[in-house]
Amino acid sequence: MFKSRGDSNIVYKCTVRLLEDTEILECEFHPSYKGKFLLEHVCQQLNLTETDYFGLRYVDAGGQRHWLHLAKLILKQVKDASPILFSFRVKFYPPNPLLLKEDVTRFQIYLQLKRDLLHGRLYCTSNEAAMLGALIIQIELGDYDPNIHVGNYVTEMRLLLRQTDTIEARIQELHRDPMEGTPGGTGGVKGMSTQEAERTFLKIACQLDTYGVDPHPVKDHRGNQLYLGINHSGILTFQGSRKTHHFKWSEVHKINFEGRMFIVHLNYPEKKHTVGFKCPSGAACRHVWCCAIEQMLFFTLPSSSDACVYSGGGLFSWGTKFKYVGRTEREILERDGLLTPRDSQEEGSSTGGKRKASSVPATPSTPMTGDFGYSSLPRSTHSAPLEESAPEGEACDGGCLLAGPAVDIALACCDHLRDDKPAACPEYGARDPFEQSSSSSGATQAYAAAADEWRPALQPAPRPFSLLRAFVPSFLAVWLALALAALLLFETDWPPLRALKRKPELVSLRHHYYAPLKDYVKRKLIELF
Repeated sequence: MFKSRGDSNIVYKCTVRLLEDTEILECEFHPSYKGKFLLEHVCQQLNLTETDYFGLRYVDAGGQRHWLHLAKLILKQVKDASPILFSFRVKFYPPNPLLLKEDVTRFQIYLQLKRDLLHGRLYCTSNEAAMLGALIIQIELGDYDPNIHVGNYVTEMRLLLRQTDTIEARIQELHRDPMEGTPGGTGGVKGMSTQEAERTFLKIACQLDTYGVDPHPVKDHRGNQLYLGINHSGILTFQGSRKTHHFKWSEVHKINFEGRMFIVHLNYPEKKHTVGFKCPSGAACRHVWCCAIEQMLFFTLPSSSDACVYSGGGLFSWGTKFKYVGRTEREILERDGLLTPRDSQEEGSSTGGKRKASSVPATPSTPMTGDFGYSSLPRSTHSAPLEESAPEGEACDGGCLLAGPAVDIALACCDHLRDDKPAACPEYGARDPFEQSSSSSGATQAYAAAADEWRPALQPAPRPFSLLRAFVPSFLAVWLALALAALLLFETDWPPLRALKRKPELVSLRHHYYAPLKDYVKRKLIELF
């Protein structure tokens, strides 16, 4: 970690790797700066205005990758890193990159997909790989010229993870052949402008199953090695080169984790189902959970104001809290004029005002309002099921939760979830190492009135939650257990504890603390009685 001292300020220096590995940025920040400052600074250097799709990634001392949180201090997140190194990457892959407003944003998406193709994350068939490789050649070298492009010039460019001679020959053939619609066109790329080739590349890539997927290694309940992918369409699992499952966001009821187990609660029309995946470590599991929550909220929440603090982790996970920061995809589309902003009056009538942040937000299957949020709390602390919170007379089988113009427009030209298409995934051997709410007051009162009608007259109303009543018994139980353990250890001669009692630490504990406390209590009892 490098720092330089001024008159009264400390300035920290960091390095940011861009999507082209040969390009880096040297940046400075003060200890009081948050992640948003650094991301905006990098985007400003790249002339990017559509900054919401991008993020900064870093690796901690334990080798675990993280996304830089925009609302937290930079220094607090990378306190153990030396030197401080970030990687500028696409964080939220747009369902249809052709809808992006700026050409420079599409170019950065192209660079990320080109990188994914090289490292094996963007898996595709041989024909698709050859076409994508030919488009990259067309973008970077232009039209085929026999006087310039001699020999096997494709070999000099690293395009694919497994770049065989056969694929290279096919890439050269496509690069030489004219594009369709031109005289003698045979489906090649010759004659395409740089912008046309780039848009064609994005159109093909966004329809692949592994588009936007950053594979996380996990194991299923049988111990089989899988890779977990999370993108705009939901949670996907891959085994080898085959897609095995696809859990759409409309089917996801809850997401949480316990220890190293990442847990997805699904809500199908006929039944509920729970799926668990074992991660390599607790830190990796927390990272998968954070990625899943963030992707889900970005692509499904109608507004960032609907987000609240989300809690995850069970009894042995020490708990993790996550607060979503930034705009959602719908807000971006509304800002760019691709969607008509929601009518504020209609929204107010359906929600009864702005929802308050809560640690128990609504979930995909428990929409408390016309909009919907998500929760990843443990099962025992989730809100009521859909039947209790949906408006009377309206049924939702889960599909309605991802409906609406935002998703319709964003998924245009990107129907890559065809059931009849063979699913595939890379052998992810080469990884880039740098790489609620409460309901409206009116709805609450109506629900309470309805509950009073069927509640038996003599049944007492449930007591409100009291932190004092919950804390005091737990506190007393813990101290009672510690006292009983001390008595068992120091006042008995139980053979299994003899070796433990002779340890220097326990001898010192008994001499300096236990014995004086015992004498004090004995004196007080004698004085009292």
